Amino acid sequence: MKVKFLVQEIRMTLPKLGTRKLYHLLKEQLIKEDIKLGRDALFAYLKRENMLIGKQKKYIKTTFSKHWLKKHPNLLKDLKVEKAEQVFVSDITYLKTKESTCYLSLVTDAYSRKIMGYSLSSNMNTENVAKALKMAIKNRSSSDPLIHHSDRGL
Repeated sequence: MKVKFLVQEIRMTLPKLGTRKLYHLLKEQLIKEDIKLGRDALFAYLKRENMLIGKQKKYIKTTFSKHWLKKHPNLLKDLKVEKAEQVFVSDITYLKTKESTCYLSLVTDAYSRKIMGYSLSSNMNTENVAKALKMAIKNRSSSDPLIHHSDRGL
């Protein structure tokens, strides 16, 4: 019962603290109270008491490439990128804010790694990816042939 009280006391200020870090914080107090409880036993105790913290999903899936739509061949497979504006690479990442999740579409020059185009939105619509690509094409200084590459996600 003393262990439960000690855990609850820490969890009041650190509610999402996992068992390993919790054990590290409790270790001295457990020794002082002459409670013989190792880390694994603490795991078992917290499980019995239904006090374990559930794992949180750490990412949002932004790529689904096993779709039925046409997949273009990978033109970069045997290509050596030797100059700027030869290959543009697109991707989407997400940014968590207090209010919601935003999606950032980026078009990057594969050689210089310069961001050539971008678009920030509240969803992953194709219009936002197209905006980023149009911006990248507008920002080009070369008229040489260009390959646009993506991870083939939806």
